Amino acid sequence: MLRIGLFLLTNFAILILAGAVLSFLGFDSIMAQNGVDLNLTALLIWCAVIGFAGSFISLFASKWMAKKFMHVKMIEQPRSETEQWLVNTVETLAKDAGVGMPEVGIFPSPQSNAFATGWNKNNSLVAVSEGLLQRMNRDEVRAVLAHELGHVANGDMVTLTLIQGVVNTFVLFFSRVIGHFVDRVLLKNEQGHGIGYFISVMVAQIILTILASMVVMWFSRRREFRADEAGAQLAGSTAMIGALEKLKAEYDMPSDMGETFTAFGLKNGRTGSFQEKFGHLFMSHPPLDARIAALRNS
Repeated sequence: MLRIGLFLLTNFAILILAGAVLSFLGFDSIMAQNGVDLNLTALLIWCAVIGFAGSFISLFASKWMAKKFMHVKMIEQPRSETEQWLVNTVETLAKDAGVGMPEVGIFPSPQSNAFATGWNKNNSLVAVSEGLLQRMNRDEVRAVLAHELGHVANGDMVTLTLIQGVVNTFVLFFSRVIGHFVDRVLLKNEQGHGIGYFISVMVAQIILTILASMVVMWFSRRREFRADEAGAQLAGSTAMIGALEKLKAEYDMPSDMGETFTAFGLKNGRTGSFQEKFGHLFMSHPPLDARIAALRNS
């Protein structure tokens, strides 16, 4: 809750600063001269409410969504030695990481992958794929689980949600400011919102969303390095490197986790020519070679 409070306070301060900068640059007077009665403060508040609402709804519903859309089979009562080992290992690692015992599950996927989600470090879900259990030895699986619990301990799900809320707010706000400017100042529309407003808002929102996603993906890549470090500390550097090496063999296999959960997975694989062309700027995970090199150099 402290993290959420500080982030919301920071965002509020940034919004006030943005409004002050626009006023200092004379934006208010320019709009007023063109008959635009635009309340920037009210617009900022509306954009913040809308921008954060979707992010928080997604965060609080993340466990339910994961279970439903990833078809996670929850291990409530272990039915095999593997499931018992999985639960025991997560319990031990959770204690070492200083977090509450997560729910544990397995999801059907031939790809080696895993993810952690949940709104609270003491109320999370950790799930691994069937492919991961088949391809990796237990030391490597333990390292993967440690990596995911590193995400939980670091509060990455909450922080990523808050960052997404901030960028959502600014995308909504500046796209509408641009729309008003084009509609009233450039096109001289005097009544209501003309077609110029809606087109410019839509175009600006697309462009700003692409730029904002670069910020979100940058943070996402940073948190993967931190989770790898946590995995190495909890399960051993050799095991963590071994798990990442195993993932390299599946590099060309596209992710089957869907965009909603790819950012929370152990890896995201290739997603097409767009990412290949623009490289790491739009990738939620760093290259595996970079992650392995970071562990070897630490």
